[in-house]
Amino acid sequence: MPYMCLLLSGAVLLVNGLATLGHLPRRDAAVLSLVVGILQLVLGVVVLSPGPSAGEPLTGAGMFLFGLTYVYVGLDFLLGLGSKGLGWFCGMVAFVGLLLAAAWLREDPLLAVLWLGWSALWGLFFVSMALGLVRMDLFTGWALVLTSQVTATIPAFLGLAGLWPRSPSVAAAASVLLTGLFVLAGVLARRTLAAHRRARADAVAPDRALQPLSMSAKEGAR
Repeated sequence: MPYMCLLLSGAVLLVNGLATLGHLPRRDAAVLSLVVGILQLVLGVVVLSPGPSAGEPLTGAGMFLFGLTYVYVGLDFLLGLGSKGLGWFCGMVAFVGLLLAAAWLREDPLLAVLWLGWSALWGLFFVSMALGLVRMDLFTGWALVLTSQVTATIPAFLGLAGLWPRSPSVAAAASVLLTGLFVLAGVLARRTLAAHRRARADAVAPDRALQPLSMSAKEGAR
């Protein structure tokens, strides 16, 4: 079940990233987040009952954090809550994610690296929503799109196939890959912003060119 939740998370992170970049309606992303969030909360309850074995409380905690985040994201948009509370919630989850990364470090180094990546994503939502730095949205959107499959979809398939790697060398490679993806997200965000500025400038340029003509027409009419 945890791997199924991880597989669904890959879809939700990707869709929310595309919505943040303006490629999808935010309502679509909100509905998907709400549905998957509710499902993950239900599965989290199943994992923790009855009598969870060692390690399952940490797994269940992660499922609840993802599930509550998705439910909150969906309700925040659909109900127009303003995102401020969601931002502070994401900040808290980012901190808990760091604790979970530390807890998993010895037993499952790859999962610890993944939690570091997810904490970074939650931290971006905190900066954007709670602190009001909306200029980070392009970076957040690209980070979600680029890291969603690497941190969720691909690991989910590895787990479902019984091929989950626990080697420290794999975890180290994953950390390098994630770092590179966040750097790439920053590059793409800057390029996207530059493209938007050029498009706005091109849209304004014809209006400015027409202004002398309109003034000449008015003077001629006089």
